[in-house]
Amino acid sequence: MTAQLFCFGESGNAYKAALTMELSGYDWEPVFVDFFNGETRSTAFREINAMGEVPVLREGDLTLSQSAVIQLHVAEQTGKFLGSDRTELLRWLMFDNHKLSAQAGPARFLMNFIPAEKRPAGAAEYLLGRLKSAYKVLDQHLDGRDWVADSAPTIADFACCGYLFYPEPFGFDRAEWANIDRWLDGIAALPGWKHPYDLMPGKPSDRAQKEDS
Repeated sequence: MTAQLFCFGESGNAYKAALTMELSGYDWEPVFVDFFNGETRSTAFREINAMGEVPVLREGDLTLSQSAVIQLHVAEQTGKFLGSDRTELLRWLMFDNHKLSAQAGPARFLMNFIPAEKRPAGAAEYLLGRLKSAYKVLDQHLDGRDWVADSAPTIADFACCGYLFYPEPFGFDRAEWANIDRWLDGIAALPGWKHPYDLMPGKPSDRAQKEDS
């Protein structure tokens, strides 16, 4: 049975799940969610996920939300990318969820996807400050090692990189973080890796084309 992942290309959280599924060889297909036209606020989508968020995995009678939960499910089903130390794996999943993606997602959204006049004063700057601290922790941790939670890639790597391949500016310059830069190159070299805009439907240029037409 082919699993469905409700997602859209601009979502770093959805990318974590999609990348895990793709690199694991999972039988899956993306289902585009039109976030920028309010689909996640619709009654139909809230029946799928009351939290009104992507990603959502639907597989037969199973429905899962939250990227880390979906990643763990896929890793446990395939036996791939779980690593040898579950505690260390979970430690970095939680670091990403609370310290990295939790700041990167809102910062990128504020700086790129809403008009400047609608941005809360000082919010982006606050998030960028917190992000810098998170980048520092990750970069120092990767000094002398190839992967985040083990000697081989795990879903912790696919979580922590969730927003770091996107081209839009949100306070992250790979050139400033040598160890993160090297690590991202390692992820991109994995067989089957795809950029988020190639892996999931939806990207900013799609909306720009509609606006210009």
